[in-house]
Amino acid sequence: MQNVLKKDAKEHYDTIIIGSGAGGLAAGICLARAGQKVLILEQHDVPGGWCHSFYLNGHRFTPGVHYVGLLGEGEATNNLYRGLGIANDLVFFRMNPDAYEHVHIGEERFDFPANFDELIHRLSVRFPKEKKRIDKYLNLIRLVSEELYSMPYIKGFWQKLTLPYRTRHFGKYGLFSVRRVINWHIKDPLLKNILNIQCGDHGVQPRKAAFVLHSALMYHYFQGGYYPMGGGGALIKAMTNALKRHNGEIKTSTAVRKILLEGEKRKKAIGVQLENGDQLFANRIISNADVGITYNTLVGRDNLSARLTKKLDKTVYSCTSLMLFLTVDMDVRKAGLDSGNIWMMPNRDADDFYDEILGADIVKGDAFEGMFISCTTLKDPSSFDGKHHCIEAITFIDYQSFGKFKDEKEQRSQEYLEFKEKLTQKMINGLEKAIPGISNHIVHQELGTPITNEYYINTTDGNVYGTEKSLKHIGPFAYKAKSEIENLYLCGSSILSHGVAGASHSGVDTAAIILECHPDELKEPMEDQQLRIYEAEDPTNYPEWMLKKINVRKAKLQAREKATV
Repeated sequence: MQNVLKKDAKEHYDTIIIGSGAGGLAAGICLARAGQKVLILEQHDVPGGWCHSFYLNGHRFTPGVHYVGLLGEGEATNNLYRGLGIANDLVFFRMNPDAYEHVHIGEERFDFPANFDELIHRLSVRFPKEKKRIDKYLNLIRLVSEELYSMPYIKGFWQKLTLPYRTRHFGKYGLFSVRRVINWHIKDPLLKNILNIQCGDHGVQPRKAAFVLHSALMYHYFQGGYYPMGGGGALIKAMTNALKRHNGEIKTSTAVRKILLEGEKRKKAIGVQLENGDQLFANRIISNADVGITYNTLVGRDNLSARLTKKLDKTVYSCTSLMLFLTVDMDVRKAGLDSGNIWMMPNRDADDFYDEILGADIVKGDAFEGMFISCTTLKDPSSFDGKHHCIEAITFIDYQSFGKFKDEKEQRSQEYLEFKEKLTQKMINGLEKAIPGISNHIVHQELGTPITNEYYINTTDGNVYGTEKSLKHIGPFAYKAKSEIENLYLCGSSILSHGVAGASHSGVDTAAIILECHPDELKEPMEDQQLRIYEAEDPTNYPEWMLKKINVRKAKLQAREKATV
């Protein structure tokens, strides 16, 4: 029988948040510490969305956290975590500063260093004929990013009067694609591919990726990448603990069926109805769910304006993916791996390659040529048991390849399982090119597909970055945090920006709109909050507690192996 909770009941909330991704949790923390009664509802059995961690045979994997930037003292992500009051609960490892990104383009190799000037120098040595153009292009990326980040702080009549001058580089290039701008500055095809390799962090071709967004992404990592000890799950644990410290609630395995509306033309959000029929009421609702799910399913198209439904019909979502999770018993360092990521693609035009992988029969060919490869046990040395390494490998695909399996429930068909097995082998064959011999050392393997993404994360067509990160879906063309439905707000990767940091900032921005303050007030670094950062490649300064943790993990494996002899 349906349990209806009256609006004046004890269970009435100030804010209900749908989805416990980084954005929803960040918003919840800000609102709860402002004194609001906050409830976060999560359909999965663990919080975190893309940032959650899971275990396979005792080994941890995280589908959506691969590296985070701007964690240095005084930098944006560091300030964000200190401002949210979660920094003391977090430990990060700095990935290889000499090569936080390894670029494999066919037989060509290049390493991205965690230093802007060194990047320019290294590229200039490799491409001496392009030296002046490299300097000009990368400094343009830096200037555009700095202008983008400065815009919220340009206040007052006289400052705003000079806005066109203060943001002249941003304004000049704001409506162009990465391909257009790089073609104006760089001539060498291989150099273009190296500089554009991080378009994989958007999941779109250079001709579609917005230059401004790509500039911000490259700027985010100019000083290198960091990985959280404990994976993405540790970040989520810190955020849920902060939420609870401020008396916020979070309920997992609690899916929302629809957002309840009332008023003239049903344009006012008053609560949610759960899958079990229960109704919960609140003064406002924040959806951290996918925008397509939010509007098309939870609100319902009949309750939307013609303008919004037209926008939804034209919305293109980001690509989806295959994610291969491997446990291997090999010395991956001898095979050439370290804590840096590997981006792998053939030595050909990046736009043509993306067009091919996002439109071809994905069973065709014996190996995936384009992959992102990450060894989390090297990024987080505390997770290494002395023998087994964890590998996460990702390739982008078009959802249509899995369209026929869309309506399958948890019990998968034999056709799906066989299809998945073929793709798993194709992924492993691709990995062999980067890590020779790995197929002989696989202890456990599991492939996540677009259907997996839909089941666990509940995104439209299993997309990995929300709306497509092309010019028509970002900035002024993105979905707004304050919806046309009264008391309904949104946050997440389709609102402000994608990625762990982008989604978190989005949650803070949405909370600031509700609290009628500037986001910086909610992100003001707390003096008693400090991030702990150690080197993934150098254990010299590891504290005693960390060394003990590493030794205990190794001892447990040795004890298990001895017991089975």
